[in-house]
Amino acid sequence: MAIREETRMLLESMGRLFEDLCTKQVVDAAETGVFAAELWQAVSETGLPLAALPESAGGADAEWSDLYAALRVAGRYAAPIPLAETMLAGWIASSAGLDIVDGPMTVGPVRASDRLSLTRDGNGWRLHGTASRLPYASNAEKIVLIVDGPDGEMAVAIDGAAAPAPQSGKNIANESRDTLVFDNFPVADAAPLPPGVSRSALYRRGALARATMMSGALERAMDLAVGYAQERVQFGRPISKFQAVQQNLAVLSEQTAVAVAAANLGIQSLGQGDAEREEFQIAIAKTRVGEAATLACELAHQVHGAIGFTKEYALQLATRRLWSWREEFGSDPEWAAKVGAYFCAKGADRLWPILTGD
Repeated sequence: MAIREETRMLLESMGRLFEDLCTKQVVDAAETGVFAAELWQAVSETGLPLAALPESAGGADAEWSDLYAALRVAGRYAAPIPLAETMLAGWIASSAGLDIVDGPMTVGPVRASDRLSLTRDGNGWRLHGTASRLPYASNAEKIVLIVDGPDGEMAVAIDGAAAPAPQSGKNIANESRDTLVFDNFPVADAAPLPPGVSRSALYRRGALARATMMSGALERAMDLAVGYAQERVQFGRPISKFQAVQQNLAVLSEQTAVAVAAANLGIQSLGQGDAEREEFQIAIAKTRVGEAATLACELAHQVHGAIGFTKEYALQLATRRLWSWREEFGSDPEWAAKVGAYFCAKGADRLWPILTGD
């Protein structure tokens, strides 16, 4: 996928920002529960989290492809902030005409099994159900959820300070994943969703966000493995000179390149107006990036030996996120099943033309 000059400039700018402010010390502190407020503030001041929104909603009408490219940079640096979640929350809330904020936001549901519903209560609403594993819910200034209303899907926006006390949780990377239980919870800010904005669309875009972030983390793991192999000397020469290590690095590089290409395929599907095709291509992206992550983590740690698992070394920051993000917004088997269902629905005669793009 060719990179536009505007996109290149954005990525270079975000790369410098994360290089300066998203240090290992910041990520380590975030894993203990300290929100990376300075990093978030710097990213927020660039306008990136809400850039895809129309200018009337405080955005810049930016291309979603640019935003997802920036998510790859965030994944590369293991940025401990709800950047993807804020982008998606802003998209849903602004589409429904709900208020948004400049601060960190989160979005849900993020699990296919979760169900939230609204019932009328005079001029307001009551929210019922559980939103589990919401990223950074305890740090969010606004929580945007898609729920089942009396006449179809709706969006609700809840001030973080007014939300029910979260049941704190974390993923393998020690990123905040909190559960909120709504038991007849009063909601004032709710509205129907417009065409094209739905829970399934959120699930797709969330899966693509994780796949794109994973491709960035894979790039980081590969860079660390190559650098270590060139520096580590064994039997009088760098281990990068050994054929077995070279083979591991070659496969690691191959899997990383495939992951980036698969994520780009999913990004290209956005905004084409074909929800079925979009889901198919995002399903391919999430499945293939997840497969790449499984193999690449193994190879990167083999190259590093025991040092790769130590907290002092940066490799585990990438691989623990790969293991975590692989399961979020749908696991590999779930999305692989969607790929299979798409081919089955199209029929055997369409298999080869679809694969070749004819």
